[in-house]
Amino acid sequence: MPYSGYADYFEKKLIISVATTGGHHGKDANPNLPEQPVEVAQDLAACEEAGASIVHLHARDEAGKKTKSVERYQELLDTIDEYCDDIIVNFTTGGGGIFSREERISPVLGTDPRPEMATMDLGPMNFGQTRTAINTREQNEEYAERMRAAGVKPELEVFNPGHYPEMEHLIKEGLLETPYWCTLILGMQTGTPARPRNLLNLVDNLPEPAEWQALAVGRHQLPLTTMAISMGGHVRVGMEDNIYYRKDELAESNAQFVERTARIADELNRPVATTEETREILGL
Repeated sequence: MPYSGYADYFEKKLIISVATTGGHHGKDANPNLPEQPVEVAQDLAACEEAGASIVHLHARDEAGKKTKSVERYQELLDTIDEYCDDIIVNFTTGGGGIFSREERISPVLGTDPRPEMATMDLGPMNFGQTRTAINTREQNEEYAERMRAAGVKPELEVFNPGHYPEMEHLIKEGLLETPYWCTLILGMQTGTPARPRNLLNLVDNLPEPAEWQALAVGRHQLPLTTMAISMGGHVRVGMEDNIYYRKDELAESNAQFVERTARIADELNRPVATTEETREILGL
């Protein structure tokens, strides 16, 4: 049965997530991409002012390389707390094929306070020529159990339709709390191709009750997040997913993306959710 949660978008508040940094490209791709804690926090303060209520975080070390150091995540968390008012922090547990299973979840469980949310990759994904991120059913059961015990809500990352059975398994085993928070990802290497009909299909197959956001990489970000807004979904934008504000024009900041998203939402009569409203929508 198709997903029945298509709400009248005039009545539904829009959650804007921002992915500031990511774990792939760096300043070589866009010199404005924030890597160090103060850079991230300053950019994020402007994103929060523009309407972002969730930040998706990857940490970088002093040289700009990806890291799973609990101490580095703690520094990032503390700096964000200094610069921002009340944004919801969402840590990545990605990094398969680079970091160990325990390293990937260690910042979620080892920082104080813990993040309110953390991602869970529901299945394997290829990156480049030689890397495969392994995300087994056993691993996701473990992550779900440990996140629930720690009071951290999983963000369920759906890269392709084959990840739905893994989500349904976690639901059947009673490892996820409602509403399920699902991120529909389009345009990745072995993910769902970034086409409008594919977003519709992903939404139609969501479990219930679920809240969902869409993200699309590169040039697909703007059209598919706009489509998600018009469908009553939520959106993720930011330089992790797209370093260009428009063709041949590098983004100046993550706040640029959030500001544009808020303007589009206003034109489509979707009010932007505050942080407290986001917590209410997601059951945090």
